[in-house]
Amino acid sequence: MLPYFLLFFLSSGVVLSSDCPGECSCQTQGSIFCIQRRSSTVPHVPTATQHLYIFQNGINTLSQDDFKGLGELELLDLSQNELAEIPDSVFEMLSKLKNLDLSTNRITHISKGSFSGLVQLERLYLHANNIQSIHLEAFESLEMLLELKLQGNQLTSLPSLHFPRLLLLDLSYNTIPTLGPSDLQTPHLEALKVASLGLTSLDEDLIASLGNLHELDISTNQLTEVPQALKQDSLKGLIKLSLAANPLGELKVEDFQKLSGLQELDLSGLNIQVFSQSFFQNFPRLLHLTAAENPFNCMCPLAWFHVWLKEKAVNLGRPEETRCHFPLVNAGKMLSELEHKDFGCPPTTTVLIGSPIGSTPVTLTPTTSPETIHTNAIPPPPPPSETTVSSKTDSPLSPEPPVSPSSTSGELGEHICPPNICLNGGTCNFDPLGQLSCTCLSGTSGLYCENLEEVPEPPKPSAEVLIVTHVMPTELDAISSRQVTSTSILLDLHRFIETRPHIRGIRLTYRNLSGPDRRPIILSVPASYPEYTLRGLKPNCTYSVCASPLGERINSRANSSVETGSCTEARTEGVQVPSSASRVETQSPLTYTLILALAALALVLGLAVVAGTIICVRKRRQAKAGKELELGPADPDPMELEGIKASMENGGNGTLPHKQTEIDRCHTPQPPSSLQQNEGLDYEVSLMQGHCPSNNNLTSLKPSYF
Repeated sequence: MLPYFLLFFLSSGVVLSSDCPGECSCQTQGSIFCIQRRSSTVPHVPTATQHLYIFQNGINTLSQDDFKGLGELELLDLSQNELAEIPDSVFEMLSKLKNLDLSTNRITHISKGSFSGLVQLERLYLHANNIQSIHLEAFESLEMLLELKLQGNQLTSLPSLHFPRLLLLDLSYNTIPTLGPSDLQTPHLEALKVASLGLTSLDEDLIASLGNLHELDISTNQLTEVPQALKQDSLKGLIKLSLAANPLGELKVEDFQKLSGLQELDLSGLNIQVFSQSFFQNFPRLLHLTAAENPFNCMCPLAWFHVWLKEKAVNLGRPEETRCHFPLVNAGKMLSELEHKDFGCPPTTTVLIGSPIGSTPVTLTPTTSPETIHTNAIPPPPPPSETTVSSKTDSPLSPEPPVSPSSTSGELGEHICPPNICLNGGTCNFDPLGQLSCTCLSGTSGLYCENLEEVPEPPKPSAEVLIVTHVMPTELDAISSRQVTSTSILLDLHRFIETRPHIRGIRLTYRNLSGPDRRPIILSVPASYPEYTLRGLKPNCTYSVCASPLGERINSRANSSVETGSCTEARTEGVQVPSSASRVETQSPLTYTLILALAALALVLGLAVVAGTIICVRKRRQAKAGKELELGPADPDPMELEGIKASMENGGNGTLPHKQTEIDRCHTPQPPSSLQQNEGLDYEVSLMQGHCPSNNNLTSLKPSYF
């Protein structure tokens, strides 16, 4: 009976304690953790191992014997070691490997055979090395690759990256001053990070070829103006954009009109002094804004910004680095902590003006009242004082012109409330005398509805309910999904990392709850990644994602957040039909109709030529017959006899011979002049003969993987 139990344990991937290498941990099923082992060689592990973590070991060389028999290995983490090179074919026997992490080593060159045999590889991490060159054919066998990270190296050029399935490419912090469409043949790319490459421009053809782009990072380059490439329709699906630390000039509203879908925008270090309120109207879906390291002029033109952040629920990133430089009274203060009164805005004035009835002049006594935009932290101003002014003595401090009444009505003109004058959902209105007042919701009080009762009643509008549930504190150790697209989920791991400050890494396990294949996929993420994007997901599916510290034993049957305490679920969006596909569908019947029309036109022209030829031949015969009557019979022209013979062979109907056409059909003679007017299309149709040799030397297109 015992051999059967042993066979069961071995087949299920459980590593027995006797097979676990020294100084390693084998508590998790199918996974071995050899962390900070301080050895220069790869440990020998059981052949059933699926996930092998051997980072921070001091390994300086690799050989094929190190991975002999590990045909089931799917994840190999060799990061933070002392590797200087990757020997050719060293991973050749790891045919099932999907994740390879070689980051933070000392690798200087990638040769042609460094990754040979890795036909199933999906994620390759080479960042934080000293890579100076990559062989032109180093990545040729990696057609299944989804993520490639090369940031933080010493690259000055790239081989042509042809990855039909690639979703993430990070080339940041290298020296590659130019990138064109021939360099990146990645039609399905979702995230492109090219920060600090020394770019002086962004190639428009390159961006146009990336129609599936969701994230673009072009920060810390030498861009002197907003790239024209950002004005293309291909970027309508862009969700995240970083322009930080570029010597840009003025930010114009028209430069961002195509980016209405942005949810995250980074404008740090752009020497911005003030934002215009109309600028952010381009981004109705904005959720996160970073504007740190800018010399803000915190005066009245910027007073709206703090209120706008609260009203739109926009999260301001790096608030401790977002400070005022001017004026001196606000210098050094955090922009997010200023109140409206700190911006020094003058009070606004509302003037009520009457109109004459008929031809009889009527003098009205309008009421002026200082009006200031407040936040919840600002107490209401004192009640306005009533003064009598004429229509010609408006206050010079009033930024809003008075509203003109109707010239044909005796009623008072309509007034426009200043924006944001009533707080906490209150409604602004005017009484018959023109006095402004606020109608407050239940649970609020005050002149401007600025006071909240200690025990407020349940809010009636559904929007307020959503706000309350949004700000409710979540579980401290829970992970969350902050951004979801049709093929990716952005995970927020801040709370998970904060509650576990001593973890060595994060183990992410995710599975598709909507598909037939619910097998978990496991990834290892460094503890320095507070955010991580899962890519290559299926659209319109619900995914369960769980996080646990690396090396910690977890319950393999745990599928829900109730069992593990650090899981979340997110549903990917549905697939939007690409514009190119719809264009092809709409053009296909049109093209077919056009071909039929051209064929009919060619037939008509052919008949016209034949008819014209017949008429000419008959007239010539009649003329010759008349001459023969006058001069007598003449010797027949041999060429004419040949034509008559050919006509008789074709039925005697006088049509042109076709023998020469059949002989020269497979060559390329000049088309008739009557067909040249249609750019030769009718003539090209006649070349499509089955018995002629093909002249199509184009290589067959590979099928799409998506």
